[in-house]
Amino acid sequence: MRAFVFPGQGAQAIGMGKALAEAYPAAKAVYDEVDEALGQDLSGLIWEGDIDELTLTANAQPALMATSMAALRALEVEGVSVEAASFVAGHSLGEYSALAAAGAMTVADTARLLRARGTAMQEAVPVGEGAMAAILGLDLAAVKDVAHAASQGEVCQAANDNDPAQVVVSGHKAAVERAVEIAKASGAKRALLLPVSAPFHCSLMQPAAEAMARALNDVEIMRPKVPVVANVLAQPETDSLLIRSLLVDQVTGAVRWRESVMFMAAQGVTSFYEVGAGKALSGMIKRIDRGLTTATVGTPEEVVSVAAAINK
Repeated sequence: MRAFVFPGQGAQAIGMGKALAEAYPAAKAVYDEVDEALGQDLSGLIWEGDIDELTLTANAQPALMATSMAALRALEVEGVSVEAASFVAGHSLGEYSALAAAGAMTVADTARLLRARGTAMQEAVPVGEGAMAAILGLDLAAVKDVAHAASQGEVCQAANDNDPAQVVVSGHKAAVERAVEIAKASGAKRALLLPVSAPFHCSLMQPAAEAMARALNDVEIMRPKVPVVANVLAQPETDSLLIRSLLVDQVTGAVRWRESVMFMAAQGVTSFYEVGAGKALSGMIKRIDRGLTTATVGTPEEVVSVAAAINK
């Protein structure tokens, strides 16, 4: 059994997907559709722009989704559809890519939702008031203890449970800075602030959750062709009404990536294909279970290689 997984913010890079668009008209069509949906030359920014502008949350989120969908369209040209996977899942914004891949939302609607999501998340907390930090070498339970000790009346929460040795905390800047020091004193191998513009996946994002509830009300969500493992449940969901509410919950809720991968592995998934930019998820998956195999699908060469492996 196999799963297709879709990367989140941080994987963006200037030039991502350009070779796919040049090699596959179907991949180029994705970027054209996203550009039209947003009324912006986002593809020009992705391929030849400034990395700081691309990294802005409102740009990075639809850009990463577009690149994932371009890679999936290229796979389809080579004879591999999303139904070749038993499950799909994505990390944070990657869950939207997974839903688009499974046919639950159109690419245009997904792009507009991610633009709204990125803008709402950026505007939820004034710049400089929030922060996120990666804690390496402590498990989820230990990091939750660290976050509780660091909160001192402010918000500090475990936001991303990425793998057995990497948990990200999010909240007020001072509280997150306290968490870094407490984590180091508690035996963390490393604890460092992340270069992000807002404190994602914590209760400070409540204004963004409310904005997404409004945005999602205007979008048709269809039953996905493949079960989508939801970040906040670490379980699959196919009911369109529940998917809508889970996407709202996801804005303030933790990304339960480690548990999501463990769930898929427990169902018999042995091969994970990271569709889109970068290879961060592949690294996390190998740290979760060294027995799982991973492959990235982000270049024409990788598309051909993966399609040959799946089709044999």
